Formats: sequence, C-alpha cells, structure tokens
Amino acid sequence: MHTAIDLLYFTIPTLISLLIVYLIVSKFNDKETAAKRIALLQSNHDTAFRMRLQAYERLAMLVERTHPRQLIPRVYTSGMTVQELQQALVMTINAEFEHNLSQQIYVTASTWQLIRIFKEQEINMIKHIASTINPSEPASILHQQIVNYLITTESETPSETAMQAIQAEAKSLLTQGI
Repeated sequence: MHTAIDLLYFTIPTLISLLIVYLIVSKFNDKETAAKRIALLQSNHDTAFRMRLQAYERLAMLVERTHPRQLIPRVYTSGMTVQELQQALVMTINAEFEHNLSQQIYVTASTWQLIRIFKEQEINMIKHIASTINPSEPASILHQQIVNYLITTESETPSETAMQAIQAEAKSLLTQGI
C-alpha cells in the first residue's frame, strides 16, 4: 500500500504537469492557427484588391482604345470605303470588348452594365453616322463626320460617361478598400 501511495505522489504531479503542458501547447497552437488564418485572409484581400484595381485599369483602356479618336487611326487604311471602315470599327470594338469580358467578375454589376451600354452606343453612333453617307464613298468622309459629331455634340459622349463611372468606382475602391 505504501508503494501505491508513493506511486500516486509521482503520478499525480506528472499528470498535472502533462495537462498544463497540453493546455499551453493547445493554446499556442490555436493562436498560431488564428494568426495564419488572418494572414491568409489578408493576403486574399490584397490579391482581390489588386485584381479589382487592374480590372478598372483594363476597362479604362477599353474605353480609350474604342473611342473613335483612337480607333479610327488604328483601323483606317487608304482606299477604304465608308462601309469597310464602318465594319472594321464595329469589329474592332466588339473584339476589344470580348477581350475584356473576364473583367466583369471584378467590377460591380452596374459598372459592367454601363460598359456594355457604352459599347452598344459607340457602335450605334458609328452605324448612324455611316447610314447618312453613301457606303461606297471614301472612308475619310465617315472619319470626318464622326469627328464633326464628337466636336459638335453637347451631351456627354458614351466614352466620357463610361470613363467617369470607372474612375468613380476605382476611387471608391481605393478609399474604402474591398
């Protein structure tokens, strides 16, 4: 019996020590796991922030690249007719838009809808102006008519409206975060 009591004298402190060590290690492990989880969330937040900001940059480039003052010099070749220039402009606008379709997952639905409307308005503007000219005329006439329209229109052009929305949302992202 005396040996049993001696055994208890050694066993109980050892068990208590093991329990304390277990609790300390468990608490330390929980803190490490929480710290890693926070670091991962912060990393994901930073990555998502950069991706959204890049989406706004790409959409701004889309708007600029499809504006007639940038687009016409890129697609115009000498000897083109009004019809050929119109088709080339519409095809290029559609190609630029399709190239940036994936950006819609990073921007708000309202901004993406505005980009879609912008594309359609640009195409409709070109088609409308081209419809007032004989399709077999030189493309330079269509070019001049589009420039005249852009200079004389008092309302905001589709590209100005789209760019303002992109800038406003990007500024909101930068000031408020995701």
